Amino acid sequence: MPIQQAAVIGAGVMGAGIAAHLANAGVPVLLLDIVPEGAENRSALAEGAVAKQLKADPAPFMWKRAAKLVTPGNLEDDFDRLADCDWIIEAVLEDPEVKRDLYRRLEEVRKDGAIVSSNTSTLPLKLLTEGMPERFCADFLITHFFNPPRYMPLLELVAGERTRPEAVAEIAAFGDRVLGKAIVHCHDTPGFVANRIGTFWLQCAVVETLDRGVTVEEADAVLGRPLGVPKTGVFALLDLVGLDLMPKVDASMAATLAKDDAYHALRRPFPLLEKLIAEGYTGRKGKGGFYRLNREGGGKVKEAVDLATGDYAPAAKVSLSSVSAARKGGPRALVEHADKGGQLAWAVMSQVLSYAASLLPEIADDVPSVDRALRTGYNWKFGPFELLDRIGVDYVAARLKEEGRPIPELLEKAAAAEGFYRVKDGRQQYLTVAGDYADVERAEGVLLLSDVKLKGEPLARNGSASLWDIGDGVVCLEVHTKMNTMDPEVFKIMAKAIEIVPKGYKALVIYNEGSHFSAGANLGLAMFAANVGAWPMIEDMVAEGQKVYTALKRAPFPVVAAPSGLALGGGCEILLASDAVQAHAESYIGLVEAGVGVVPAWGGCKELLARYAHDPKRPKGPMPPVAAAFETIGLAKVAKSAYEAKELGFLRGSDHITFNRERLLADAKQKALDLVEGYRPPEPAELFLPGPSGKASLAFALRDLYAKGVATEHDMVVASELAEVLTGGPKADFTEAMSEDDILKMERAAFMRLVRTPGTMARVEHTIETGKPLRN
Repeated sequence: MPIQQAAVIGAGVMGAGIAAHLANAGVPVLLLDIVPEGAENRSALAEGAVAKQLKADPAPFMWKRAAKLVTPGNLEDDFDRLADCDWIIEAVLEDPEVKRDLYRRLEEVRKDGAIVSSNTSTLPLKLLTEGMPERFCADFLITHFFNPPRYMPLLELVAGERTRPEAVAEIAAFGDRVLGKAIVHCHDTPGFVANRIGTFWLQCAVVETLDRGVTVEEADAVLGRPLGVPKTGVFALLDLVGLDLMPKVDASMAATLAKDDAYHALRRPFPLLEKLIAEGYTGRKGKGGFYRLNREGGGKVKEAVDLATGDYAPAAKVSLSSVSAARKGGPRALVEHADKGGQLAWAVMSQVLSYAASLLPEIADDVPSVDRALRTGYNWKFGPFELLDRIGVDYVAARLKEEGRPIPELLEKAAAAEGFYRVKDGRQQYLTVAGDYADVERAEGVLLLSDVKLKGEPLARNGSASLWDIGDGVVCLEVHTKMNTMDPEVFKIMAKAIEIVPKGYKALVIYNEGSHFSAGANLGLAMFAANVGAWPMIEDMVAEGQKVYTALKRAPFPVVAAPSGLALGGGCEILLASDAVQAHAESYIGLVEAGVGVVPAWGGCKELLARYAHDPKRPKGPMPPVAAAFETIGLAKVAKSAYEAKELGFLRGSDHITFNRERLLADAKQKALDLVEGYRPPEPAELFLPGPSGKASLAFALRDLYAKGVATEHDMVVASELAEVLTGGPKADFTEAMSEDDILKMERAAFMRLVRTPGTMARVEHTIETGKPLRN
């Protein structure tokens, strides 16, 4: 049955987060918890959980209106309402008897075919279903979400021997297409897949760091980015998840793993951890953990704990040759290095990667499932088997043999073959447990640019961007600069696309598989030009951007942008210039130019003005669109989801949202094809702007903000130029239409005036150095 109504039982951090994400996806959800003893409000726990979610940062809800889809209740007065639910998710105490008591109650009310799942991360399905009736077992499985549920893609599914295949397929499809999750089918083993390996990795890293006398800062520098692990590394990650969770997870793994499992050899007392927890140093949720912020004397100094003494000292900057070597030579150069960083990396990763290789087929059916779990559950850039290939399976196997250590059978097979992955006939293949190769299969409706690249060469390419034929007459424009910023080379490929598409193709999609769609203009290039006084070079870049963005908008074929992650400044302006946007739900969109001391100059001002002026839901007249655009651009507002981007006008009501990142390109391609028949480029907009009187009105409001200390001195300079553009300049009259080209000229002129000011140059330099805006 289709899932139209869901329920979550247990309004703790995970349960409330799961409920919020169901609501993000448009699913009505009932959130239930116990009745607090003596409470007047019998649903206080569930109601309080929703209230906390609305205030939390990062936000569990993609937009505040989604919270209206969550109905709080309690397990006494509202239990019968579960009869209307198609999927009931249990997220209560990790006690099998407590869970089974709840399941017995559920059997009395749930309708036929309603699926029940547990969000447990430690308890096996066999234990949870002991003594339960056949009817329940047929509809029961484990759905292990990762925290926070909105942001972590992984959803591990565990089915029992008696679970209906149809129930598993339904949850897998719903989790994939509706919730946007990366589905990994796991076997019913301790820790499933991600936590089985991830917990081993954390425990191993802590033990080896202690044994080798390496500092917390050094360990995180070595075991983080050089290996494709988030910059938190190990100890900062433990601070993030909570130090008090570590002993609980350790005890659970020790109790459930077989006695001969390699995890047991890593277990030992950790007095410092016990001391930190006892003193309230439980990580970021407490007073600190392995790291803390010392705010004595009104300062803010990051400190790290000394693992030998337990004392804190200012966190030291790490300078290890092995880390430097890894920047050039990758993980192989790291583990080969002779310094203590290289030794630590080999000691930890040789154990972790060997452990992962020894667990198939115990924990999952295949290599890609394990890699997917670690990538999407722990944010590793490469899964363990991908990492083994990058280091070299021959090298790892030979070094293990040289050290007299066991070599897992699967690793031996990979070393004797072509590694864990290979490309054959334009298809990626993986090594099976049997020792042969099989194609990496994609779900129906998944199209990855990385797969397209295996099959042929680009239609055009330079160092900044490429054009790819993605089939059915659609071309994909991929930007691949650092942070996918815009530069003159990108504009050349955009111009090439405008030339190529009409000659045998139907439409253009703008998309990439980086972490971000685009962080906007290349500020480093602009800073360099300003420092040498190459003002014509900057003006040419602004003019060329205006030219190519306008050409995209007026092209004789549909242009669809498909953002994910950041789409800021010039990246946002691409969306505004496109015929349609197919946005990943986790798209963070905004015109942020004011933060670096300039105004949007690739059409952002005129496009936002036009959208606000023609939005039937907004007030009419010459001033309301100007005031709204002035606020949005002047405050550098950034939408924190695709839904918020619709509220701010960066996306249209007709633009679509994709939850699963892997489905974004296919959805955008289909969106482009849907626009092909009868396509005509949009007519240039005419804008009626208020002129000097409108600017005076904005200036009055601005002076008030300055007097209150909200606006800085340079904010006033930037805002004045922005007001000039948005109100149409000194000759504007709201009875006479201004063209798009008129506004573009003003954008360009205002940008060039601002970029010559010391205040703007200070902002640009500060942003490049720190990644943060300067308030000058």
